Amino acid sequence: MTFIIGHRGARNLWPENSISGFRNLLGMPVEGVEFDLHLDGAGEIVVIHDATLDRTTDSTGPVGTLAGDEHAHVHLKGSEHGDTIPTFADVLAIFAGSGFELHVELKTDAQGVPYPGLEAKAAALIDRFGLAQHSFLTSFSVPVLQTVRDIAPHIRTLSSYHGPAAEKEGVLAGLLTRLAVADVVAVEKKLLADYWDLITANVPLERLGVWVPNQQGDLETWLGRGLRQVTTDNPDIALVAREALSHVPAN
Repeated sequence: MTFIIGHRGARNLWPENSISGFRNLLGMPVEGVEFDLHLDGAGEIVVIHDATLDRTTDSTGPVGTLAGDEHAHVHLKGSEHGDTIPTFADVLAIFAGSGFELHVELKTDAQGVPYPGLEAKAAALIDRFGLAQHSFLTSFSVPVLQTVRDIAPHIRTLSSYHGPAAEKEGVLAGLLTRLAVADVVAVEKKLLADYWDLITANVPLERLGVWVPNQQGDLETWLGRGLRQVTTDNPDIALVAREALSHVPAN
């Protein structure tokens, strides 16, 4: 069975990377959740996608300038529950004991530079909650994933791969570079569709994922291809699509 992973919680259903969204997702029969980590100015690991506050909160400026507990007073746009920026520990506490897979993306700062020490801090907190066996540390950056492999080889890694990287490095060269540092390679859906034969000739389906199909027909297509996982903003539609596929007779 192909796993369904809620992208940024489930960003088309609830405010992305929100506590309320994570709790709601936990009540759905999906297999995992994806979310994003940054470091604030106090060195706290916080869960937010962008390196700046502008798009998803009622504040502005870089996440890295937040001091003390300021993150707890920055409200997420669209929340009906007063959601503020959660810490990594807040989110781990929600999923501890749930059996959910956690796909934890290590982001870069507002200049696109990896946060020094984020890999080690994230791994230590995962260990503290006893979630190493349920977690992937993920990144677009090959050096970041190599660091994870070096300092926390007991935590699985996932490399995200998209068109700009493939264009810069060459599709196959970029793929093989990522495969060398990752247990799973998650490929953006257009890149995977365009180079399906090449990619699947080099990556076993059980190590391959796709992001982010959101329409039912698209989800049925990808869920029917035998991939390890599909990461989507609409896990509700993905569940309907997977159920529909379960009633299709095998050829």
